[in-house]
Amino acid sequence: MQRFIVQPEPEGRVRIVLPARMLVDKGVAEFVEAARLLRERGFEAECVLAGGTDSQNPAAISEKQLRSWHDAGLVSWMGHCADMPATLAACHIVCLPSYREGLPKVLLEACASGRPIVTTDVPGCRDVVCDEVNGLLARVRDAADLADKLARLVVDPKLRRRMGAAGRARAELNFSLARSAEQTLDIYRELI
Repeated sequence: MQRFIVQPEPEGRVRIVLPARMLVDKGVAEFVEAARLLRERGFEAECVLAGGTDSQNPAAISEKQLRSWHDAGLVSWMGHCADMPATLAACHIVCLPSYREGLPKVLLEACASGRPIVTTDVPGCRDVVCDEVNGLLARVRDAADLADKLARLVVDPKLRRRMGAAGRARAELNFSLARSAEQTLDIYRELI
């Protein structure tokens, strides 16, 4: 909560970032397709892939494919980002269209940073995002639905701010280090 702080939205065109390892099951291809659909529909947004490749993972997206999407102007690919607080502060919307997750740390970081989230309606993601409260839940593997959800936030700065504030409050209430320590101690007390 101290490292990821709420900062005002950056000036300029809306920036949507997908911060994850570049894996098929993180929904990277659906994000790229949603970016194409947004552009086709006339929405002004910069769509950014923020993450490195993982060549040891069978679900890895090749650097060649990532560069191809980047060179075609569909998305920008930043590669590995060492400073996640700065990456999140520089965006307007965080998107993680994953096929499955545990409890995605990057979504907790997005909440703490006060950024609205568009993610998929799968376990883990929906444990962090309450639909219509601190973000929007899209259908898994559905680029058109993902584009629809992103478009709502692209055009509505008030909705982004409201959802971002709700995300920060959710992070403080449910996911802070103090809250985790309290819950752990409660378990120990119960067992003793």
